[in-house]
Amino acid sequence: MATLAQRISVAPKTAARDRLAGLFDPLLRVWTGAVYAFFFLPILFVIIFSFNASRLVAVWGGFSLKWYGIAWTDDAVLEALRTSLIVASINALLAVLFGTLAAIGMVRVGKRMRGVFETMVYGTIVTPEIVIAIASLLFFVTINFDLGIPTIVIAHVVYNTSIVALIVRARLAGMDRSLEEAAQDLGATPLRTLWRVTVPLLYPAILAGGLLAFTFSFDDFVLTFFVAGAGSTTLPLLIFSMLRFGVSPAVNAIATVMLVVTLTCIFAASAIVRRHGRGEGEAGLLLAAARSATETRPA
Repeated sequence: MATLAQRISVAPKTAARDRLAGLFDPLLRVWTGAVYAFFFLPILFVIIFSFNASRLVAVWGGFSLKWYGIAWTDDAVLEALRTSLIVASINALLAVLFGTLAAIGMVRVGKRMRGVFETMVYGTIVTPEIVIAIASLLFFVTINFDLGIPTIVIAHVVYNTSIVALIVRARLAGMDRSLEEAAQDLGATPLRTLWRVTVPLLYPAILAGGLLAFTFSFDDFVLTFFVAGAGSTTLPLLIFSMLRFGVSPAVNAIATVMLVVTLTCIFAASAIVRRHGRGEGEAGLLLAAARSATETRPA
């Protein structure tokens, strides 16, 4: 009887809570839609007006691709694109190398040392980018290091290594360590086990981390603005300098191409992680990697 009475007394409260939720759900949906519109509508307008035939940015003069031709035949734009691609490519390679090694090290060191490494990795990510930029500039000036492409790469690698390390570490956390042990039991050296077993199992995370590192470097402005020198203007810096003289459809065209490159890399990285995160056929991949690690071992 007591239980029945409790249920009867709780029922009105549950109904009232459901009615309240029914009132707030539409408001939350509207608010969410407004937030997304605030973020993405300006980007949509940039894309649309990059195809504007008119020289005036806010006046639609018909569909045209001429601004893409004007933008991508400009020597300054092509030089900035070349610099951005060089910086982003070198940054991605170094960030993948250092980030992967850092992730493997964090998994295999002791608990106290792991805590130190994790603090450094998370600290790099949560620290405001402008703080890292100012610290990097002061460091390079203090050691009298000339600003240019090398300083941009170094600053980007410091930041993106932490991104790659976290992605690869997440993959390591779900990886079966018994395959590494099996490869070593079959005669594989630690280095061969790392190269023929661990790295192939980590390649989806490594590839995804590399794509994200490339993306973050390609469209970075704050770090690059502080540590760039003469002759090392990237596309974001060029766009910023062009905006000081007014917005033109050519700027919209450059920004649209950068957006396409960035979104392509992000979606590709997301698809790789999602596809290989399901674990389909992972046992076969693990066994194949273990056999591969022991194929060339000395008799």
